[in-house]
Amino acid sequence: MQEALNAAQETEAQQLAEAFAQAASDEFLQLARTLVGSGHSPFGKAEFAARDILLRVGAKAYEHYLAQKKTATKDPA
Repeated sequence: MQEALNAAQETEAQQLAEAFAQAASDEFLQLARTLVGSGHSPFGKAEFAARDILLRVGAKAYEHYLAQKKTATKDPA
């Protein structure tokens, strides 16, 4: 289980979560459309589409987080 964050870390986490939500808003809309369009069963083709969308959301979250780090590299030397 993860330890509780201090106040500064919690503030940073809240800001990061908001940035993630904004960066992934298009993917969330696409996910909602996929699920609504799947009818009564969100499995099979819709399930794989949803997984692909959520993997893209995760990738965007990592990219956003790492871009803010001072140790992140832009291009190879």
